[in-house]
Amino acid sequence: MTGRHKGFIACLKNKVPDVLAVHCVIHRQHLVAKNLSERLHTSLQYVIRAVNKIRSNSLNDRLFSQLCIANDEDFNRLLLHTEVRWLSKGTCLTRFYNLFESVIEFLGNKDTELRDNLIASKNDIAYLADLYKLFNDVNLQLQGEDLNLIKTKNSIAAFVSKLLLYKRNIGRREFHTFPCLSAVSFKHDDLLVYCQHLENLYNDFKERFEDILNMDIPDWVLDPFSNVNTAGPSQLEEELIELTTNEELKIKFKNGYQEFWLQKSISQLYPRLWSIVQRFLLAFPSSYLAERGFSAVATLIFQALDIGPELAPTDIHLFSPLKEDLAGWE
Repeated sequence: MTGRHKGFIACLKNKVPDVLAVHCVIHRQHLVAKNLSERLHTSLQYVIRAVNKIRSNSLNDRLFSQLCIANDEDFNRLLLHTEVRWLSKGTCLTRFYNLFESVIEFLGNKDTELRDNLIASKNDIAYLADLYKLFNDVNLQLQGEDLNLIKTKNSIAAFVSKLLLYKRNIGRREFHTFPCLSAVSFKHDDLLVYCQHLENLYNDFKERFEDILNMDIPDWVLDPFSNVNTAGPSQLEEELIELTTNEELKIKFKNGYQEFWLQKSISQLYPRLWSIVQRFLLAFPSSYLAERGFSAVATLIFQALDIGPELAPTDIHLFSPLKEDLAGWE
């Protein structure tokens, strides 16, 4: 649908060449996070199998909970992982590693093969738990009401640069960013695998976020009152001079560039400047706001139809009378 060659975006760009199309940055990050070597992928599958074996059976779930309580664990349940929830893999791995010894004990007489595979993969699990915790931190930065392309570039560029730092630190056996990995006994070959994986992630990030990382943001967008020389059409420079000498607007800049540029008067007084700035501030870098808006609308529909709170907004399609009720709305 959104393919760059034959999809909707390609057709739209044929009709409107200057249109700005942004692939959801959270989805792109999710695709990068799935970039695992065969060894790491296998280790992750062992974790998922163990979680499913315990959580999918109510008896196993209760017995495991009792075991965790007996072992004085901080938690007494594992977390399920689902592909459609961006943060679930990180939280699932972190919880699993925290309960690793209890999981091994529980599987001792239930699935010895899986238990042995988990023990052999403990280093990989520790590494993945730390790494996906870092992914989750970036993911949270890419959410929120005030997200724009400028903030998106800052977050992505910083994390991409950190990946090389993480690789160097692991190569030097400095694990302050990987606390779980620092607590296990590892071999030199393990570190080589993790360093190679971090390098692959770096290259994948650079490729998938090329448009964001190469985005040129004029200095005057971030601070129009810093006397920055603007290389551009003379009409653009004239508007920038008028803006920088407007003492009334200068006072309003103290709340930050985003609130400043989104004032209604800006687009009216300085249309050429606004035509450039709006591309950075109005585009949706992720689908977060759209999904949040859909949830809000679904909730309002539930309230209007007086449907009980015991059903989630995502179940709204189950009601056959819904279309008839909505048809009568004005």
